[in-house]
Amino acid sequence: MKQPILYLILLVFILHSCKDVENKTTPVAEDQTGYAPIEVNYARGFQIKTTATGYQVTIKNPWPDSAVNYPFTLVKHQGREFVSKANLPVRIPIPIEKIVVTSTTHITPLVLLGEEKSLIGFPATDYISAPKVRSLIDAGNIKELGTNQLMNVEAAIILEPDLVMGFSIDDSNPTYQKIEEAGIPVLYNGDWVEEHPLGKAEWIKLFGVLYGKEKEADSIFKTIEKEYQNTLKLAAHLERPKVLSGATYKDQWYLPYGNSWQGKILKDAGADYLYAATKGTGSLAYNIEKVLIDGREATYWIAPAQYTSYSKMLADNKSYALFDSFKNRQVYTHALTVGAKGGVLYYEEASMRPDLVLKDLVKILHPDLALDHELYFFRALKE
Repeated sequence: MKQPILYLILLVFILHSCKDVENKTTPVAEDQTGYAPIEVNYARGFQIKTTATGYQVTIKNPWPDSAVNYPFTLVKHQGREFVSKANLPVRIPIPIEKIVVTSTTHITPLVLLGEEKSLIGFPATDYISAPKVRSLIDAGNIKELGTNQLMNVEAAIILEPDLVMGFSIDDSNPTYQKIEEAGIPVLYNGDWVEEHPLGKAEWIKLFGVLYGKEKEADSIFKTIEKEYQNTLKLAAHLERPKVLSGATYKDQWYLPYGNSWQGKILKDAGADYLYAATKGTGSLAYNIEKVLIDGREATYWIAPAQYTSYSKMLADNKSYALFDSFKNRQVYTHALTVGAKGGVLYYEEASMRPDLVLKDLVKILHPDLALDHELYFFRALKE
């Protein structure tokens, strides 16, 4: 997702409801086709089925309330054979060699798999923070393609990527339609809609099949999953401090629902989140009076929108000073950790590294635990 959009959509981590899932540990084994079966335990936005020539991939719910599934047939390299006829899945030769992606959340899987050099185009490259990718941008190996909504279609087509990985908030996508009409497959990535923290990270398995690195992707995910689960166990029986989140925007205070991605991670980190009992999609929107009544005595304030300093918060709304967490300087933000061009690292890496998000929160909320971890995304607000 492009970061300008994220500043609005992720104002208070506007993500969707979470459902606990059973953790399966069945080892990956190859079948007679020579392609490893892909086990998907947490993600709800895609399915991968093994076929005799590769994989059948189905993208589901790439944006909220999407009612259409998008099927793709992944086959061993046979040259480009784009199929756009109704009711027939698009064919994508694998492994792919050149890709255009449209969200900073797509960058981290490429880096983790060592495939950053396959990236040939991106809209608004200044928002990319990964050092390896920034070096490629500086060397002129990654084409600037404008912005997500106004992406330079002609420039993208001239690059002749094997695949464009798209991001959208609805089904109105004339830019992507033009790219498809030029014979270039567009695969929507709905990682941002995932309800479980590990579901977001599991999208690396889709990248794995695209690049012929199924085993590598599975290994990376298992490491992330193990670290997340181990940290979860550490916080399971600790005293739960009361936690506040979000901030005001146009006279409304936006906060994550209790069953949202952010609500889930706060719970897993051992927090007593103010609105843990709420359920829904999108975000809660309350007036400041209600939040003050409910959260005045909260010990910690996590993710106050894009604020980076107490002085700025106070200048915008003097009522913030009434909260104990503000008075006691216990407000923590992800907005202070940025890349070389100012891109917020959280928006690029957090969806793929929920284990680091969870460790950050446990470190902040339970200082007596002495967790061997240096804060990665979050920082205490500046004065």
